[in-house]
Amino acid sequence: MTGTREMPEAAGQVADAVRGNWVDHLAPEKARPYLRLSRADRPIGTWLLLLPCWWGVLLAAASTGWRWFDLWIMAGSALGAWLMRGAGCTWNDITDREFDAQVARTRSRPIPSGQVTARQAAIWMGAQALLAFAILLTFNRAAIALGVASLVLVAIYPFAKRFTWWPQVFLGLAFNWGALLAWTAHTGALALPAVFLYLSGIAWTIFYDTIYAHQDKEDDAMIGVKSTARLFGDDTHGWLRLFMMVSVMLMAAAVVMALIGTGMPNLVLGLAGVAAFGWHMAWQLAVLDTEDSDTCLMLFRINRNTGLIPALFLAAAIVL
Repeated sequence: MTGTREMPEAAGQVADAVRGNWVDHLAPEKARPYLRLSRADRPIGTWLLLLPCWWGVLLAAASTGWRWFDLWIMAGSALGAWLMRGAGCTWNDITDREFDAQVARTRSRPIPSGQVTARQAAIWMGAQALLAFAILLTFNRAAIALGVASLVLVAIYPFAKRFTWWPQVFLGLAFNWGALLAWTAHTGALALPAVFLYLSGIAWTIFYDTIYAHQDKEDDAMIGVKSTARLFGDDTHGWLRLFMMVSVMLMAAAVVMALIGTGMPNLVLGLAGVAAFGWHMAWQLAVLDTEDSDTCLMLFRINRNTGLIPALFLAAAIVL
């Protein structure tokens, strides 16, 4: 008999975790609840936080020239994204513990399921944030200031769904801040290309997180949690098409502003990456079924590839 066999579910496994993930099967048992708080069993969020950082540093390097320190900016951003995504998710679980207990997909998370207490989670959150701050201190002063400022957005985001139908905007503001920070870590100062890249990322976040939110819309309606999935409803495809176009146009503007003086091959490669980025989102729209939770989760996760596309094209422009 041939075929693949799925690993058995581990004790305490979170409902929407990647099956067979290393946390549930390889991590020390006592560490598992904390790693689950950090979403280490669901790595897509780290990618979505990291990729705008890589956009920022790669666009800056393609514009002004590659430096060896950029390797550390990219590596430091990866470590920082893992830590700050973990700290942010822990904060989110602390503030949402009562809501999470009422939603089928989230009641298995460590706090509502009783694996850790809110106090233990808070200590874990602080430890992650301090380690991320130590990495931030290796960058220039302007980047450090931007990193500290981002904490305001991180603190506000979990409460956004309580007072606005657009919590995805607040997620976008927080998750794409790395585009500003990494550009500044390379150049020493903010500039319009970084701002346009940041705005493009916000539109992209609204796109992918609306797809994600469609998984919970029925539970959210029962407990009074707001989201763009509930707001857009049957018009979701039209709204997402709009945000897709906005994201592509803003990224194209960032690439043109940054690379217009670096030569035609660089500019063409950069814009080709933007076009491929847009094509990938268009494909997602073509297969999206907002009533199919499995499809929504699959498309949300595949946005790692969506965000990698412009990063790879910008890396190619640097090599030229």
